[in-house]
Amino acid sequence: MCCDMRRCTRRAVLTVIMLLLGALGCAGPTGKEGKLNVSAVDGELGTTIGMLADVFPYGAVRLKGYALVGGLNGTGSSQCPAPIRAYLKKYILRELSTGRVDIEKIIAGSDTAVVTVEGLMPPAALRGEHFDAFVSALPGTDTRSLQGGWLYGADLYDARRLGVAIKSLAAAEGAIYTDMLGASTPSNKTGYVLGGGTVLEQYKISLILRVPDYRAAGAIQNRLNELFGYDTARAVSPGRLEITVPEKYKDNKGRFFAIVMSTYMSETPELTAKRIMNFLGKLATSDEKAASEVTLEAIGTACLDKLAALTNSSNPEVQLRAARCMLNLGSDRGFELLQEIARDRTSAYRIEALQAIVSAGKSNDAAAVARQLARDEDFDVRLAAYKGLSKLNDITISRRMVADNFYLEEVSQFGRPAVYVSRSGQPSVVLFRAPIYCRSNIFVQSSDGTITINSAPGQDYVSIMRKNPKRPDVIAQLKSSFKLSDIIRTLCEEPTPHVEQTRLGLGVSYSQLIALLQQMSDKGAIDAEFHAGGLPKIGVNIKK
Repeated sequence: MCCDMRRCTRRAVLTVIMLLLGALGCAGPTGKEGKLNVSAVDGELGTTIGMLADVFPYGAVRLKGYALVGGLNGTGSSQCPAPIRAYLKKYILRELSTGRVDIEKIIAGSDTAVVTVEGLMPPAALRGEHFDAFVSALPGTDTRSLQGGWLYGADLYDARRLGVAIKSLAAAEGAIYTDMLGASTPSNKTGYVLGGGTVLEQYKISLILRVPDYRAAGAIQNRLNELFGYDTARAVSPGRLEITVPEKYKDNKGRFFAIVMSTYMSETPELTAKRIMNFLGKLATSDEKAASEVTLEAIGTACLDKLAALTNSSNPEVQLRAARCMLNLGSDRGFELLQEIARDRTSAYRIEALQAIVSAGKSNDAAAVARQLARDEDFDVRLAAYKGLSKLNDITISRRMVADNFYLEEVSQFGRPAVYVSRSGQPSVVLFRAPIYCRSNIFVQSSDGTITINSAPGQDYVSIMRKNPKRPDVIAQLKSSFKLSDIIRTLCEEPTPHVEQTRLGLGVSYSQLIALLQQMSDKGAIDAEFHAGGLPKIGVNIKK
């Protein structure tokens, strides 16, 4: 193989690794392909799996389906194209336990609307894994608004094969989230079902050999099973291997496949030493730091002593990557340096260091670091610490489900009071330094005037009122303590049946709650900062 081709191949493999680290990437090597086999070598370092095969599929799988949104209080539409109407009738009949329902009447009612449901199923998705769904009113119908609606169950199919008799890959169901925090008026005809998509079956990733060969496929299978455990890889044909992500990497699949692609097919003490020195040099001095870090992790514990030397580097990025690689390989020396980086308020790599500690450190040690950082002045660091503690199921976080819709979480005694709301994935309201109390003498009202939170001077409770959207003269009113968690539950829990004497809540939606919490913070009704997570990218990606 000529020098130009070797350089091209190296660049190609590095490109794949960089893409995989992002989210399994979108393509395999882009350099000129050669007919490589297991015994081929690239220069002096040998052949990696990434030189023999590509990962497929490379990214998220676009899904699509049709469904009904209900609970729209007259803002829906009776219009529905005949083919979609026929599909929905079959779907509803299949899902109902009894046939004593006028399906045609349901579809034709103004309290329902036919919608398109779209999603992006994560790469290497596991059965039961959740993702955000994007919902939009069907074009050509006179649906006015999806706000406050509920997406009834929807089957989601590979969007490229929609309309073909194929098996559904996922399902979606849940409350419609309409974002009300932006400066512009929200679109009433679109919304999200946060974390409402569910993968029905494990969607395995494959390695596709560029040159199909039974011996090469078998060698790759044996190499991966040797490194990651039995049944990690299974050669199903001369040109394809099915890959199962090991439990260790279930939350970091991108890194796992990057390691797979940079794994060498064979090793000797001499080759291992050369590889270590080569990639240590690149990690220390080149622009290929991410790829070099992954390759050193793929080489394994043989590089630990050499990696330790890089922890004294004057480059903070090199220190982070060396320490993270060491911790991933089981070295406590990596933990100690990552802990220093995470605590250093001048470092730009604090959150990455904390995430590495939570991912690969011992649970008790990781929790101790995260608890300390949960009181940090930087809210982004505090948020990362909370997420780490949540992942570790730490006792400092209490959690309860509200209205079968979102989690209310309270983080005890850490940092300044703050309210964080998620707008992607599992809907959650997080109260930092709980309990948080509302001030007296407050007046907060929703933008449409239907919800009022009020406490007059000297009043020893908070009055919460909600007007009926169809009959503004009908008002439901409940009392709450000044504790913010109680106010949230009073707002959002579902009302009890009329025959009972008490009412748990007013049934306010998660979308409305978030907007009210922002108002309460902005107006000083609560002495707490308000922070909102980012919106799902699903709508943007699909529109493109």
